[in-house]
Amino acid sequence: MCYPYSKKLFTRTVDLYREQYQESLTATCRLFGVSRQVYYRAKRSIVQRKQTAEKVIKMVEEIRMQQPRIGARKLYYLLTDKLSVLGVGRDRLFAILKANHMLIKPKRAYHVTTDSHHRFWKHRNLIEGITPTRPEQIWVSDITYVGNRDYPMYLALVTDAYSKKIVGYDLSDSLKSTGVLMALKMAVKHRSYHDQPLIHHSDRGFQYCCDGYQKALKKNNLQCSMTESYDPYANAVAERVNGIIKQEFLLEYKLNIESMRQLIKESINTYNKFRPHSSCMMRTPVEMHQQSSIEIKTYKMKKSSKLTPATPYI
Repeated sequence: MCYPYSKKLFTRTVDLYREQYQESLTATCRLFGVSRQVYYRAKRSIVQRKQTAEKVIKMVEEIRMQQPRIGARKLYYLLTDKLSVLGVGRDRLFAILKANHMLIKPKRAYHVTTDSHHRFWKHRNLIEGITPTRPEQIWVSDITYVGNRDYPMYLALVTDAYSKKIVGYDLSDSLKSTGVLMALKMAVKHRSYHDQPLIHHSDRGFQYCCDGYQKALKKNNLQCSMTESYDPYANAVAERVNGIIKQEFLLEYKLNIESMRQLIKESINTYNKFRPHSSCMMRTPVEMHQQSSIEIKTYKMKKSSKLTPATPYI
């Protein structure tokens, strides 16, 4: 019987608190020189920005399911249309990723894989100063360490210098020439332009200079080119692709060799088909490999102070 009275009292109490809150809010807004409308507008804006950030984070997470360490610039390119609908530009995307600790910090690990002090034949550098203008004009090869203390592993890659497509690869547990030969065999098997001349470029590691590898190059009519210095920029494309595969796909994993082979197969497939390259005008390696009309951006070599005299102040 007392329920209606209690309900009426409760409603009146709520109304009283609401009035007191509104009066207090009005007084506070006057104190800081703003209106209540500005306060509520700012409050709604905070909620909207939070909802937008949550949507952006969800889209980024979907892409990073396939490409775990893809950078913010590539993310912006891939999500441009969706971000424009949300009113998010490049700088705001960077701010959202930074606030949520989602920016990628490069991690560097150095492991020697090249031994150029050997008795095998060394070739001259045939690609110095040449910018490739078509796919399968220049292949670059290199070996990189992808293992761990329990499972030492070495990944041999053959990459097309124009399209940045990985055309051949092999994972082995040693630095023997078997791995690079398997990678070359895969690359030759899947060639698309057999009637075009092709240069094979590498460092002077014994794996590339040995008799078996040199015979394989001659058998498949590939002209051999090699670096003539210890400058990593002499084989910049191969070094860059090595870094992408390790930094963006393999860095967080410590697996045995069989599991790593499967991961590398999936990673290279994703890299070739889905990862845009800034040097390829943000096209994927597969898209670039299917045409030859787009001019690529080249990897610039650092100028040595030993070669270039300093300009005096005038």
